[in-house]
This record gives sequence, structure tokens and C-alpha cells, in this order.
Amino acid sequence: MRRAIVIPARYGSTRLAGKPLVEIAGKPLVQWVYERASASALKDEVLIATDDERIRKRCADFGAEVVMTGRCRSGTDRVCQAIRNREADIVVNLQGDEPEIRPDMIDALFRAMEAEELVMATLCSKIGDPDEYENPHVVKCVFDRNNFALYFSRAPLPFLQRPASIPFFKHIGVYAFTRPFLETFVTLPEGRLEAAESLEQLRALEAGYRIKVILTEYDGVGIDTEADLERAAERLARLPA
Repeated sequence: MRRAIVIPARYGSTRLAGKPLVEIAGKPLVQWVYERASASALKDEVLIATDDERIRKRCADFGAEVVMTGRCRSGTDRVCQAIRNREADIVVNLQGDEPEIRPDMIDALFRAMEAEELVMATLCSKIGDPDEYENPHVVKCVFDRNNFALYFSRAPLPFLQRPASIPFFKHIGVYAFTRPFLETFVTLPEGRLEAAESLEQLRALEAGYRIKVILTEYDGVGIDTEADLERAAERLARLPA
């Protein structure tokens, strides 16, 4: 069983231009993510996939293996292009905006994919900050009793008709696929909900596929705005050199 981690990186982020190369505590964002992925105990290789020469050059500076791709409609499409001529049985799409991601979280996905014979899995954690429940940059997730996703949304989810003491969960931008399903996923048409929410995982749900949700304890900062950058810089600067 060969396991690959691919970090899709594009320069033209709609909310934060040049996001992969933005410096945080002395390193570009994509380097933080690459180094966390490289510490995975179960991975066989880590790749950065991009169509931008500026990103390729910067990643080469810190020793990353980079695969150049064509233009892609989503990060997962870019991941699929990157592994087209490589051996990989399970592929993790590690979105490059989670500089605090832990390698054990990635390994939990690898283990679940193999143990449960899943086609797709992702990560979620409890929302601790009440402001995140209302924040459209924080994607919320609800799932069934067997931890298969019911829906993902940028809106507050679930909506509370009356006061209730229930946990809320946020999605963490990491997906694991079997290679056959990854190749199927990129052939699926864009779903109406995917287009409305700008969330590519909804493409799988709309097509009738199941996504297993692996719960983890994680309160890292996903980078979408300048405010996120400031928060992440403060936290990462405190890490030991």
C-alpha cells in the first residue's frame, strides 16, 4: 500500500493573493505545511502541486519535490494531475493553508482509509470559539451516527431553532482518497451545492458518495484573511526553533 500526500498550491487565491508564498514567522506558508506533512510516519512521499513558476522556485529552495500541473478547477483536480504518472494507492489532499496541521492527524486518515476500506475521508474538530460558528471562512460539518458526512456549509450549521447544548464541528482542509475514487471524483460534474458554497467536497455528496469524518482535537488557524495571518504568526513564532 503506497501512501502519497499532495499539497495543491495556486498563486491566485481569491481572498489572499499569493497565499502559498506569504511569509509567516520567517517561512512561506506552503513550507510550514510541507514540513508538517513530511513528518507523517505513514507517508511514502510528499509532493507540492502547482502551475505557478514563482511557487515552484520557492519550494525548490527548501527542498520540496514539486510537480507542475495545468490549470485546474479545484485543488483535488490538481492533486489528481500530480499523481497521474506515480504509484499511489491512498492519496491525501492536504490543502496548503493549515500551517499548524499535525502529522498524526494525517496518519489517522491513512489508518482509517485502510482499516475501514473507505473511498474518501476527511477531518473535523469541535468548534471552541463561538465566533467561528458564524464565520463563513470556517466550514461547518454535520454527520450521522456512523460519522459519515451529511453536509458541509459556510453557514451556521446546524441552525438552532431553540437553545440547545450540542457541539458544533468545523471542517479541516484535508481529504484522503483511494486512487480509483480520486480518478472518479475529478470526472464528476460540478454540483449545484458545490458551486453555491464553493466547497468541492459537496461534489462527492451530491453524486451519492459517502465521506467518512474522522474527529480530532485541533484548534489551528486556517489562513484565509490578513487577520488569520496575524493570528498564525503569533502562534507559530512561539514554537521552538
